[in-house]
This record gives sequence, C-alpha cells and structure tokens, in this order.
Amino acid sequence: MVKPIMKDIFFLGQKSEKATRADLQVGKDLEDTLEANREGCVGMAANMIGVKKRVIIVNMGLVDLVMFNPVLLKADTPYEAEEGCLSLVGVRKTTRYQNIEVEYTDKNWNKKRIKLSGWYAQICQHELDHLEGIII
Repeated sequence: MVKPIMKDIFFLGQKSEKATRADLQVGKDLEDTLEANREGCVGMAANMIGVKKRVIIVNMGLVDLVMFNPVLLKADTPYEAEEGCLSLVGVRKTTRYQNIEVEYTDKNWNKKRIKLSGWYAQICQHELDHLEGIII
C-alpha cells in the first residue's frame, strides 16, 4: 500500500527498532511507496512512511532490494556528497563511502551479505542513516 511520506523531524530523528517476520508488510509498503515516488526517489527507510522499524529499500537499477535489519559491516574510501530526501526540503552535504558491505535479512527471512559501490552504496548509506535517526 502506498503510504504518505513522513516529514516530522522529531519522528525521523528517532532510532528504529529491530524488524521481525511480522513486519514483512512494511517491506511491501516500501516497495509500493517507492514505486509511487520513483520520479524523485531511489531509496526509502521505514520511518519515512511512519514505521519505526529497521527496514529499507534501495533501487538497484532494474530491481528494488528490500533489507530487513541491515547492518553496515565495512566501509572504505570516504568522499563528500550532496543528497536530498523526500522527507526534507533541499540538499545537504554529507560524507559517504565508495565501497560498503552490508548484512541483512531478505523477504524470505534468510541472512544475506552484499557488497555495494558507487551510487548504490551511497543510496544504501543514506537509508541506513535513517534507521539511526540521522538526518542529512
């Protein structure tokens, strides 16, 4: 179901709670909401749709990857980036890493690891920040 985008800075500034299998619908809602906002959005975190759970979605080009309870394991090669967010007005500078490795649980509740670089790594880091209550 397409959900409205949360713009409450107090809510967005709170850390998200661990997701469980009962939160699988949150992943589906993120897929639907990202699709509805595809023109101006490449990733989302559950708190952006008003759910304080550790669930994100990252557009990987041809597919969208939903991650439950993602954890950043490795990051290297920092650089400065400018990013925007559907929940905020304007763009802001932030530090990102060129290469990252993330462990997460997929929609079938299997543990996975993925290495991302460049644009996809940047999107993922932005969404991981959301889970920690970090607003760019």
